[in-house]
Amino acid sequence: MSIQKYSVNQHPIQTLLTWIKSGEIAIPEIQRPFVWSATKVRDLIDSLYEGYPIGYLISWRNPTVKLKDGTSSEGKRILIDGQQRVTALMAALLGERVINKDYRRVKITIAFHPKERKFEVSNPAILKDRAWIADIADVLSPEIRVLKLVSDYCEKNEGSDQD
Repeated sequence: MSIQKYSVNQHPIQTLLTWIKSGEIAIPEIQRPFVWSATKVRDLIDSLYEGYPIGYLISWRNPTVKLKDGTSSEGKRILIDGQQRVTALMAALLGERVINKDYRRVKITIAFHPKERKFEVSNPAILKDRAWIADIADVLSPEIRVLKLVSDYCEKNEGSDQD
């Protein structure tokens, strides 16, 4: 008889975002820096939106692992696989700056076009176009007033349906 040494659990993205915000998920010192391009982050967000699988995240609880920020991992979920995806979610959905492969702190901003149901990396043209929501992190902000956001969008975009 063998004792199971791991479990597979499904958690909604909102739970993952809560873990990220609270610092429950940690990245060990041995992990590489964030290497994804902004377009790859956009593609991940689009995959989530379309309901496509984005792979497993593998975490481990071990109180003796040194983290990237120099602290100990005690009580945290250590990310073994999925660092690029989790970091991409932090950047796109939470609006957090990330450290890229050149060790610079950068902001990756993903925009959404509700009528076309399309994501793009935000750029100056998108910022000027009222049909786009220039930063999806704003929509997920705890301070957002969703009804006002929808109302304002429809007011700026004639023919838009509030649903």
